[in-house]
Amino acid sequence: MNKNISYPWFVKKDLDGFFGLAIDNLIQLMLIVALTNRVAGIPNEVIFGYILPGAAISIIAGNIFYSIQARRLAMRTGRDDVTALPYGINTVSLFAYIFFVMAPVYHETKNPDLAWKVGLVACFFSGVIETAGAFVGDWLRRITPRAALLSTLAGIAITFISMEFAFQIFAKPGLALIPAAIILFYYMSHVRLPGGIPGGLFAIGVGTAIAWALNLSGMSGYFDPDWSKGIGVAIHPPIPVIGSVFSLISSEYVWRYMSVIIPMGLFNPNYDLYRPSGVEGAGCKNRLFNIKWHLYCLYMLYRHNGCCAEAYSP
Repeated sequence: MNKNISYPWFVKKDLDGFFGLAIDNLIQLMLIVALTNRVAGIPNEVIFGYILPGAAISIIAGNIFYSIQARRLAMRTGRDDVTALPYGINTVSLFAYIFFVMAPVYHETKNPDLAWKVGLVACFFSGVIETAGAFVGDWLRRITPRAALLSTLAGIAITFISMEFAFQIFAKPGLALIPAAIILFYYMSHVRLPGGIPGGLFAIGVGTAIAWALNLSGMSGYFDPDWSKGIGVAIHPPIPVIGSVFSLISSEYVWRYMSVIIPMGLFNPNYDLYRPSGVEGAGCKNRLFNIKWHLYCLYMLYRHNGCCAEAYSP
């Protein structure tokens, strides 16, 4: 390990990464609030008292862990350009567990508390399956051509990540096309903006200004802020719900939806095989077992503190 290497704790481009990850996770948290309430009937007391604090502590812990891991890798390899993987909420699993596990339980029993807890157990079993996959992940990655892994990663990125936002861009072109053009121009041309402003931050500022301009000009349907409810500020520390998870492991509702839980549990290890291949393409190598074993601990922290959406490391 090279302890003499000068590895910076922060560089300007970290701001781009921060805004990208922050906006992505903010959207996922907003989806959790909207979907769990409307689809699974979960009250705001549970959403803001258990689910969101559980998600928040996991996201913080996950990104801290990846930062430490990146620094250790930089020290070991003597490189000063190692970047940490981001950690956040898995969109695919979010929709799967809410629509195919929690919603059916709620519509059958009209019990939102049971629906939430069944979702917790579903995520727990998914974490167990993914942990088992950590023991064979490196071996599978070594015997699978990188082109096959990366092509699958590209397909998943286009289908589940970029297409949804692309449709939203063209649904409101007057608001979204200019910020999208700024992002494309900035990242594809590698130009430096005046004052070294990060491209992501600049695009957000331009998009916000356009939204307010459209609103003030009287154009509806683009940006219509609702000031009726005001702004509520409260502190909600994570509340462990370990007993709720283990008390429902033998529930008939959990085993009834194993047809959803097992495929999603297998999907995540397969997805995790692709991301290290993309990172290795840039010259960074780390053992998948080390990554996934620590992630399992984070997943358990995530679920045992009340969050029923899957975490991920994109």
